This record gives sequence, structure tokens and C-alpha cells, in this order.
Amino acid sequence: MAYSTGSYPQSVAVGDFNNDTLLDIVVANFVSCTVSVMLGYHNLAFQNQMTLITGNGSRPRSLAIGNLNNDGKIDIVVANSGTNTVGTFLGQGNYLFTNQTTVSTGSDLISIAVGDFSQDNILDLVVANRGDNNVGVFLGYGNGFFVNQKTFTTESESQPNAVAVGDFNNDMLLDIIVANYGINKVGLLLEHGNGLFVDIKMFSIGYGALPFSVSVGDFNNDRKLDFAVSNEGTDNLKIFLQTC
Repeated sequence: MAYSTGSYPQSVAVGDFNNDTLLDIVVANFVSCTVSVMLGYHNLAFQNQMTLITGNGSRPRSLAIGNLNNDGKIDIVVANSGTNTVGTFLGQGNYLFTNQTTVSTGSDLISIAVGDFSQDNILDLVVANRGDNNVGVFLGYGNGFFVNQKTFTTESESQPNAVAVGDFNNDMLLDIIVANYGINKVGLLLEHGNGLFVDIKMFSIGYGALPFSVSVGDFNNDRKLDFAVSNEGTDNLKIFLQTC
């Protein structure tokens, strides 16, 4: 079953945007500079109900969802690579959203994820700034707005291409994992509280791998987070199991 989106869709996420207990779909459209929201129905069909405008030249590459202003409704954040901004659309619970508000990032913004990095029950953001070889962390105010980014290096010429979050050392703090396209490594930034992170620890993926995407999960049911990385250069998926 195929559903029409905007031009050159780049990223997708799922969530219940209209509180009907059915999952909906949201898509970032790179060329159209829009986000498509498709509502789910009981017959597994989806309908394109809403197009959100990210702005001329915004080139949205990645998106994430979460309750950013603690109103019980799911919101959308978008990595606008063309304007180097994060765009926020606050959900109103009926598939309608507010107009976009933005905050500036580093250069060549390419990926975004959400998590509570300051242990205040407010969602924060992390982005991959590929042009600056770093990740940027934005702490949330709890109303859908964020402080300016604090950056953490991913090494020279690393070209971070994707970010994901998870508690890898079981200290109840969210850590950041980064796929570094330029140096064929995945980097792990361990949090030590209040949105601050220790120096990055690198894991080699192999010469010419060109890792471009990373995801986390407990793949072997040992209650330890593992990660999987997709590699453009070697056309494969590698899974790294945590052993300690």
C-alpha cells in the first residue's frame, strides 16, 4: 500500500496525533519543504490530513516526536538542513498544529532526537551538526521552547550523520550515540548529569563503511542496550552487543 507524500521524503515517525488510540504517520519532505501528517484509521488506511510548512529553503532531513510542552499532546520537531534550524510544531490534539517556531543549530544539520537530558521531566533535543563535526544539545523550558545549543565534539572530519539516545551504562541518565560518516566510527557520549556529557568514546565500524544511521535496543534480551548501524559504503547492517 502506497501513500503520497511531499517531494523527496527523508524521514518518518509514528504517533497518535489526534488522541483516537490509532497510530498516525508524520513525514519530512526534503524538496517540498513540508511535513505531511497522515491520520490512521481502523482499516489500516491513512489519509493525508495536514501539511505543515517548514519554510522556503528549509530542506527538512529528519524529525522526531514527543510531548514538548507537557500538555499531553504529541508535538513534532524537524531538522531543517537548509536553514540550519530546528522547527517545532506544537500539537493541539486534533491533528492540528501551531505554526513553526525555530531555534538555530550548527551547520549542515542532518539528524534530530529527543530525550530528557536534565532529569526535570521536560524533553530536550539533540542534533547532529555534520558541517561542524559536533552534536548540539538543546535543553527544554517545558513550553516548546529551548535554550541555545551546547555542543559536544565528535572529532575532526567525523561528519556526524545520525543521532539516537539511550541509557547505555544503567545510571538512569540518557546517553547519545552518533553515526560518524566521515571516520567510519560510531561515537558514544555518556551523560554525567544536567545535560553535560563526557568525552566521546569511539567504536570502529570498518574501513569504508560510511555509517549513516544508528538505532538502539536490547537485541539479545540481556537488559543491556545494544546498537545497530547501517553502512552505506559496505551495504550492510552491523549490530553491536553490549558485554559489560
